[in-house]
Amino acid sequence: MEKKQYSEFGYKVFFKLKPALKKILRIKAKGLENFPKESGFIIASNHRSHLDPPVVNIIAPVPVIFLAKSELFKIPVFGWFIKKAGAIPVERNKKSGNKSLIKALKLLKEGYTIGVFPEGTRAKPKEFLKPKAGIGLLISKAKVPVVPVRIEGTDDIFPQNSKIPKIGKTPIYVNIGKPIIFDENLEYEEIANKIMEEIKRL
Repeated sequence: MEKKQYSEFGYKVFFKLKPALKKILRIKAKGLENFPKESGFIIASNHRSHLDPPVVNIIAPVPVIFLAKSELFKIPVFGWFIKKAGAIPVERNKKSGNKSLIKALKLLKEGYTIGVFPEGTRAKPKEFLKPKAGIGLLISKAKVPVVPVRIEGTDDIFPQNSKIPKIGKTPIYVNIGKPIIFDENLEYEEIANKIMEEIKRL
């Protein structure tokens, strides 16, 4: 039997905990019906807090494998956790970046759902950053639906430079847009900009 990208036992436990986690974090999601029924799609979300990946996994119908900076894998406990969750490490140099892209494309073909943050890093509260062209490259090569997601509130609960999240301080609002399939002839930067604008519009 082929080994899963993520810990099957860990996800089974997480799946059972989803309703409770959604209630504890006060997640209010809109547009859940927009997630594709078939597997193998990309979720593209804005990013302001370390809480964003688990929030996306809580509201998504399937496990979401995120692209994550390689530095995060070196953080005690947290690094172990994201490795078990199947995250794909992304390094700054071009060679390693290509490996990450190839890995993500392979997983999409196998039916996995990939999560990306077009901004590349966490933005300041209530702000958005210019998207990275590399996200456009992935979307162009993958030729799969891209679901835009906007998250508000995670930066209030777990802001940058904070070590402990203030669970329950405010609700977390998640708005899921309709899937988009991009024309492969578009420039990578144009694709990245278009998906970021759609996220903002939500």
